[in-house]
Amino acid sequence: MDTPKAFQSFYGREPTDQALRFQYSEKIAAQIATLCATLGEYPSVRYRKDGHHLAELANAVETKLHGYKADDPAGMGEGPQKHRSQLILLDRGFDPVSPLLHELTFQAMTYDLLQIENDVYKYISSSEERETILDENDEMWVKNRHEHIADVLRKVNTAIKDFASSKKISTSNKTTMKDLQVILKKMPQYQKEISKFMVQLHLAEDCMIQYNQTALKDLCAVEQDLATGVDKDGEGIKDPMKSFVPLLLDTNVDIVDKIRIILLYVIFKNGISEENLAKLCEHAQIPPDYRALIKNMTHLGVPIVQDSSSGKGTKTARKERTSLYELSRWVPIVKDIMEDAVDEKLSTSLYPYASQRSGGGALSSKGQAVSARYGHWHKEKGSTEARAGPRLIIFIVGGVCFSETRTAYEVTAARKDWEVLIGSTNIITPNGFLASLRELTV
Repeated sequence: MDTPKAFQSFYGREPTDQALRFQYSEKIAAQIATLCATLGEYPSVRYRKDGHHLAELANAVETKLHGYKADDPAGMGEGPQKHRSQLILLDRGFDPVSPLLHELTFQAMTYDLLQIENDVYKYISSSEERETILDENDEMWVKNRHEHIADVLRKVNTAIKDFASSKKISTSNKTTMKDLQVILKKMPQYQKEISKFMVQLHLAEDCMIQYNQTALKDLCAVEQDLATGVDKDGEGIKDPMKSFVPLLLDTNVDIVDKIRIILLYVIFKNGISEENLAKLCEHAQIPPDYRALIKNMTHLGVPIVQDSSSGKGTKTARKERTSLYELSRWVPIVKDIMEDAVDEKLSTSLYPYASQRSGGGALSSKGQAVSARYGHWHKEKGSTEARAGPRLIIFIVGGVCFSETRTAYEVTAARKDWEVLIGSTNIITPNGFLASLRELTV
């Protein structure tokens, strides 16, 4: 399911959209219910109350789950803790910030800054163009993809030095591609291992080239301040325009990056006046068709244009967190939702139940999980064995970004008795997200 179709089906404006949305909801519901049945889960179904048509989707999923349960009453959802399993349905409007940010974790940075198509990364090595697939089969990629780029560079360098040392080969203090080529020439029998190091080093270096050749450091600082509402010292942002207007005026900053800043500022302000929005777009020299893109964020339930009499609205309270990196302070909202759900603290008024399971039930061998990836799902590698504990399944209509998939791994690692799966209609990068918003003008 591509992003524009996902957006058109749930956020479109034409009269025919109701029938299209019903058809689309039925398709999504069937895929989600099939996933649950394959995993042996019969979860309580919850949805974001303020989401677009999520109650309809929740009811459709529930109906299909009932059908699967009727076919397998002794196996589906049975086990000492399985009644605690939950499925939470969200739409993209629940967190419009995360898809806009420049992320500095490896996977998100790679897909945002580099030309990755169908998970294929192309690079030049020894004057030849090579390519590799960034997927679950690449253990080094899986190990590094959720790490901050600074940690990736350090860990890859250490791993290369350890490997070279074990083979009694000396390298420079900071391992370079030239060092790897020397090692490969001396020990061609280790081509497979060295090639993996080369890919990771190429990826990390390409990301840093893009980072250093643009105003990305300045962009990231402004974005983090607007997203979190505080500066690197934890002080509230009082005059955000002072820091970001120079970037809007800078002709070297890409138009798309300027739009990301404007949207983050508008979200920070819970909407601004039509006049102020026009001035920002004028300063940034945003073309008219892109200005329509900015206003299309309203279809996700995000206030964009507001006059002073309409009030500023309320923002969701966030958990206090700390970060080692001042340019990576924002934590996707879905992580709060995940943690509250597994701790049984998630608000039932904001995330009501379409259905809630009762406790009890004997452990069944049919409750084993097998590999299932309907749509785009992210789950802990090696988690296809039977699990006695509960699962939390999150599904986001309208796209999931890489920073959000990372949180599923983080919460699963922190809460050993739970497994968190996150899925969506599609995976989005910042450019893909903006392209979807622009599509709504059609």
